[in-house]
Amino acid sequence: MPEFKTMLYSKEGSFLSPVKNVAVIKFNRLDAMNAINDQFIADLVAALDEAEKDKDVRSVVIGTAHDKVFCTGADLKVAQALLATPDKVKILVEQGQKAIDKIATLTKPVIAAIHGLCLGGGTEIALACDIRIADEEAKIGTPEVGLGLFPAWGGCVRLPRAIGMGRAMEMVLTGGQLTAQEALTAGLVSKVTKIDELMSQAMWYGAKLAGNAPIAMKFGKRAVHMAFEAPYAANLKYEVDSCVECFKTKDLGEGIAALFEKRRGKFTGA
Repeated sequence: MPEFKTMLYSKEGSFLSPVKNVAVIKFNRLDAMNAINDQFIADLVAALDEAEKDKDVRSVVIGTAHDKVFCTGADLKVAQALLATPDKVKILVEQGQKAIDKIATLTKPVIAAIHGLCLGGGTEIALACDIRIADEEAKIGTPEVGLGLFPAWGGCVRLPRAIGMGRAMEMVLTGGQLTAQEALTAGLVSKVTKIDELMSQAMWYGAKLAGNAPIAMKFGKRAVHMAFEAPYAANLKYEVDSCVECFKTKDLGEGIAALFEKRRGKFTGA
């Protein structure tokens, strides 16, 4: 199993499958409240690459090893050092955007398990995930304007998609935070759990998704993203083309047969 300096990586199974097919990535920069620095970005990219290339992995859960925070965003010590060299900021922002976008473009579904404080870049990471759940003590916010910044790692693009422009504008311009229940009401998260049930609920989602046909999920994930990124006609063409590709897979035949035979489908990704 790969090892990283700022996060933990493991593969977990479930009662649904004897195969360890859910990759679990936990932020583990505990001494810095899981703040994001160069090493954190590099480790996140490497961990996601590991999950992407592993044929056994069907879904990914992103969580935290910290007992109070999910992720508190960019490391302000790094930001302070850049005040004297603003020309270097472009590279750092682009690196952060690419790392977080890797979550959104991963061919496998990604679940965010949000515990405690989720701020700034942490919120932007969560927004890039396909499903977000939070425990009842979670607080999700965009405090950047209170420092003289704004969410520039994709947050200003993804937040309005998740909760609408009006609510997103309020969060971005006030630097506000949402409680877990407020995030649920706004549609920012899909479920709120008790603290001790967060990871088990996230793993339930991971196992549920891991049991679905992976090629179909890859196409479905891309199609939903395209609704916000491509012209209407291009979206429909992608759906037609991808549906044709699904009919070429063995998985579709297996899924139909399993339904008629009243059993769970056994999908191979072929």
